[in-house]
Amino acid sequence: MRKLFFLIISVFLISKIAFAVTYNSNPKIFISELVDDAIKTLSDKSITKQEKNKFIEEIAKANVDIKGIGLYTLGKIRKDLDEKTISEYHVLFEKYFLKSLISRLTDYSDQKFSVIDSTQKNAKYTIVHSKIEEGSAQPEIKIDWRVYTKNPQKPLIRDLIVEGLSLAKTQKEEFASILNSNDMDINALLNKLREFVSS
Repeated sequence: MRKLFFLIISVFLISKIAFAVTYNSNPKIFISELVDDAIKTLSDKSITKQEKNKFIEEIAKANVDIKGIGLYTLGKIRKDLDEKTISEYHVLFEKYFLKSLISRLTDYSDQKFSVIDSTQKNAKYTIVHSKIEEGSAQPEIKIDWRVYTKNPQKPLIRDLIVEGLSLAKTQKEEFASILNSNDMDINALLNKLREFVSS
């Protein structure tokens, strides 16, 4: 499931337009435009793997709330950490997040995605409902995007819910397992992130 998470993120966050591209502020259209750009880019044989990797990095930085996801996945321990440690964690988490996306780019296969509808939960969040359509080798997969709209002019992706499973929550549980196994020592988690980033 975690592999699927990174595959979906990779697929939807690539764009062959300039890095400064801006998308519609309506959450449903925002996700639709990301979908369209991703499909066009991944099917473009003239774009190198390195170029695609760079696009993923830049578009993710612009359209995913990496800092917000990082704080959520860190859990309650973040309240006990000093500013220097939190800053170090943010730097490492961003590198971890981006490397995870890029490393899974080659897993992409040509699948049909469609955005179905959206549900505004409150002023800060909208859920965009989408799916990977059924294919010869897989069943239909339902995907809900949690879009953060505190700034209504700049929506940001905060989470994916794949067949009812929150993938940010899954990441949080993995980090919690590392911390719980090491007496809640933040350095254990930081070291794991460093190992992944440098590998």
